Amino acid sequence: MKIDTPWGPLGYIVYKRTYARPLASGKTEEFEQTIERIVEASDRQLSCGFSEEEKKQLSSHLLSLKCSVAGRFLWQLGTKTVDRLGLLSLQNCAAVVVDHPIRPFTWAMDALMLGSGVGYNIQREYVYELPKVKAGPAKRAKRVDTKDADFIVPDSREGWVELLNKTLSAYYITGKAFTYSTICIRGKGTPIKSFGGTASGPEELCQGIEWICGVLDKRRGKKVRPIDCLDIMNILGFIVVAGNVRRSAQIAIGDCDDLQYLKAKNWSDGNIPNWRAMSNNSVVCNDIDMLPDDFWKTYDGSSEPYGLINIALSRKVGRIGESQYPDPDVSAYNPCAEQSLASFETCCLAEIYLPNISSYDELLDVLSYMYRINKHSLRLPCHHKGTENIVHKNMRMGIGMTGILEASKEQRSWLSKAYEWLREYDGQYSEKMGWPKSIKLTTVKPSGTLSLLAGVTSGIHPGYSRHYIRRVRIASDSPLVDVCRKHGYHVEPQRNFDGTDDHNTMVVSFPCKHPEHTVLAKDVTAIHQLEYVKGMQADWSDNAVSCTVYYRKEELEDVKAWLKENYNDNVKSCSFLLHMGHGFDQAPLEEIDEDKYNQLISSCTPITSVEIKEKDMQVEECEGGHCPIK
Repeated sequence: MKIDTPWGPLGYIVYKRTYARPLASGKTEEFEQTIERIVEASDRQLSCGFSEEEKKQLSSHLLSLKCSVAGRFLWQLGTKTVDRLGLLSLQNCAAVVVDHPIRPFTWAMDALMLGSGVGYNIQREYVYELPKVKAGPAKRAKRVDTKDADFIVPDSREGWVELLNKTLSAYYITGKAFTYSTICIRGKGTPIKSFGGTASGPEELCQGIEWICGVLDKRRGKKVRPIDCLDIMNILGFIVVAGNVRRSAQIAIGDCDDLQYLKAKNWSDGNIPNWRAMSNNSVVCNDIDMLPDDFWKTYDGSSEPYGLINIALSRKVGRIGESQYPDPDVSAYNPCAEQSLASFETCCLAEIYLPNISSYDELLDVLSYMYRINKHSLRLPCHHKGTENIVHKNMRMGIGMTGILEASKEQRSWLSKAYEWLREYDGQYSEKMGWPKSIKLTTVKPSGTLSLLAGVTSGIHPGYSRHYIRRVRIASDSPLVDVCRKHGYHVEPQRNFDGTDDHNTMVVSFPCKHPEHTVLAKDVTAIHQLEYVKGMQADWSDNAVSCTVYYRKEELEDVKAWLKENYNDNVKSCSFLLHMGHGFDQAPLEEIDEDKYNQLISSCTPITSVEIKEKDMQVEECEGGHCPIK
């Protein structure tokens, strides 16, 4: 029986842009083909052992948008990339402590180039243990592009990482300069078969290496500081994005009283390097009373407000109030701060569309499938043996919920009991397979792109408004422009700040609505949002709850008071963004009334067939603008 997928207003075209793989015919997959690839690969590559009946049920759940494997799985599972690269080809989250002058950086670059988001801990207790940068010549990596260079960079991920390794080694181990050549790196625009897209050429790689040399040149004969480690990691993000990875999601975690670090993204100071835009920054705060006044200066609108990471609580408990699931090796977080991780650890995710679940029993059934796929994926080998060892030991996953504030009270009431069932299921299944129990199982992530597929609210965030327009930007030469016009959607040129039209980019308006019972942004305060985080940390997530809490300046004192009372024992991570009226024409989101919505929707017909490439369309996918990775 054919299943009609309940796409959200943008769901189908976001799927086609982001997850549909190319076919031999020159077209891209349809959703049924993607799901068939996922289900078959769950056996062939992951050895999940699904029966034929279970495969049919799994396909039904996925096609009905009851659940989804991680976006990385949607894109990669079933491909030769997974056969070749194993574990890291499917991992969403990665983290490392910067306690060595070379390995954390090369490992992070490798993970970023494979498409994983990377968090890194640059607290002084780790960074100040690094050796001094050797005194000696400046700019120790020199590009010559000749056949007799000291190092000819191979045209591969490993080659780029090795160039970074040699550059850092020149500053910390040999003290000597070296030459390198990029004559083997494919030129800009050359197709990349494994990950898709086209090559960037060597220029941005070389630019990044030069910038890293510049950072280290200033510390010759001295130790690097956390701010220097931040810059090197951010430059790696620039290199990786230029190297054709769609995003380079990072989170930096530093000390809450490190004034240089707290001012790293204070754009009003000027002279802030552009590469610092590559990370979102948080501080370790294990006791809210120890948070200095300087931290709150990032909340006045002149900087990006820094998030809070409670490492102590993350090590102590899973869900709030449950002390039987400690996690003592936690030292960092993934870029959206929903997954606590040990150094050099990675983990995988999945998603449940809570508003689409019809009963408690169906929820348990869906959970069992997402759990088995994740559990088996964690057993894949990894080319970093240290990472393989810790992943196989912890078996950490993050089965997330999205559409939470669009779900009914009854649907939300299932979560605590379902978690307890999942813990029991993990114990039984792990014993059956002879594997360790998973140290963590559940999460709440921002859920940008995946939530768009079903058109539900993202993660624990409220809906924008009951009725609204969502605008996306599309390259004017994309065939999608004519498709949108023919289907009745409003299309117009992008308007510049001076009021002139930019005909290179078109703006398409999609009328959208949330169900009547959806919690809406206009009805909640910053404190309401924090209470939602606290609730999901107690009911569902044994990792953490990622939520960008929007606040107004007049709410800041209330936020401080709430944190003083609740933070230490109830919150593992939280981030904030100042609520500001945008005042922009053609804003990504615009509230409309029901009459306007009915008028617009009456002239539109859903798009059910289109060919589109990722570069053709831009859409805000994640609350707060950070992350997501596929």
